[in-house]
Amino acid sequence: MLLKYEGEKLNSFFGFTDNYQIDKQELKDIKGLINIFWNRSNGDCFFILDGIPQILKPNQITTSTYLQKAEFQKGTLPLTSFSFNREFYCIQDHDEEVSCNGVIFFGTQDTPVITLSLEEVKKFDLLYEVFIDEFKTRDNIQGEMLRMLLKRLIIKTTRLAKDQLIPKELNETQVDTIRKFNVLVDIHYKNKRHVSDYADLLFKSPKTLSNLFAKYGQKTPLQIIHERLVLEAKRLLLYTDKTAKEIALYLVFDEVASFHKLFKYIFYQSPRHFKLEMKNA
Repeated sequence: MLLKYEGEKLNSFFGFTDNYQIDKQELKDIKGLINIFWNRSNGDCFFILDGIPQILKPNQITTSTYLQKAEFQKGTLPLTSFSFNREFYCIQDHDEEVSCNGVIFFGTQDTPVITLSLEEVKKFDLLYEVFIDEFKTRDNIQGEMLRMLLKRLIIKTTRLAKDQLIPKELNETQVDTIRKFNVLVDIHYKNKRHVSDYADLLFKSPKTLSNLFAKYGQKTPLQIIHERLVLEAKRLLLYTDKTAKEIALYLVFDEVASFHKLFKYIFYQSPRHFKLEMKNA
């Protein structure tokens, strides 16, 4: 059952369900949804995110944004989801409060997967019960109460993500630089293709950025920029009827050949072969 809060002003929306696969049909008409998925089942949950198969084990959490597309096969174990739009809670405007951008949302790294320990499961279960209770309480402060609970959920999930996914030797300033870089790439990937572009926005040198990502043990900044471009191309190939030429134009490539070359370099096959393979899968 989908529990919903719909604000009268600004079309704000917050939804909570224990079976996202069933209720996502009702959610699909709401624009700009950000999701926190939690596998509360006893078995693995399988789904596809932007064409990439994903496994979420029991008591693991992941996220998706309106930039991504999640697909589920029939019989997949149910996922608990918390789904909200910018009008309900803007994570960009409140980034100083929750520090989640570039860590669990809008990052260009791999899909974040956070594992809850038995101790954390108890804490999240308590929060889950408070959410249910609050969704059933209809009064003039319900929206604010739900925002407070959502903020708490985001902060707890982000803390765990930083602890599990980011090397301990990085200090808070370095982590902030990495996540801000990730968010900037998500915003400017079509028009800014060089590491120096992002170094300027962050008031860093390109070498400083490259050294930081090397310490982070992740892909280089340039790889992240290129992979973000190819990720968008894959989404367009999978979910639209655009041709490779149209996609190259949309992604501001000077030549279609340059687009083909980058796609093949990152994904080891041409856009055409990728689309045919996915159609026949």
